[in-house]
Amino acid sequence: MKHESKINIFHALFRGREDVFAVRWEKSGKSGYMPSYQYDPYHYRLHKMNGGTFANYSHKTCLALTDNEIQKHLNGAQQIGVYPLLQDNTSWFLVADFDKQNWREETVNFLNACKEKNIPAYLVSGR
Repeated sequence: MKHESKINIFHALFRGREDVFAVRWEKSGKSGYMPSYQYDPYHYRLHKMNGGTFANYSHKTCLALTDNEIQKHLNGAQQIGVYPLLQDNTSWFLVADFDKQNWREETVNFLNACKEKNIPAYLVSGR
């Protein structure tokens, strides 16, 4: 499948905000997702040396979700997340996370309930 086709499928299934996306981070045995930012590392280091943190660093801007960022995700170069809640508090999709002991049974029940209501549903494996 061509890169453009994969990117189009990603856009269709995970339609969310385009002005921001999340990237996965790992540090000191912890991990999570945070907005992806554009910032000057030199100025940030100066800010940090003066007791500042990234949270209160004001010279950063969110990066937009571009086809290039999606391609890096699909290639495995980075792990991204989309923000499904739009600026007007609507969403094009929902996510359900099943990770308890009976996740398989819960997943099948959820997919069957969606099918009964004619709601498109897709099973995606987590990390």
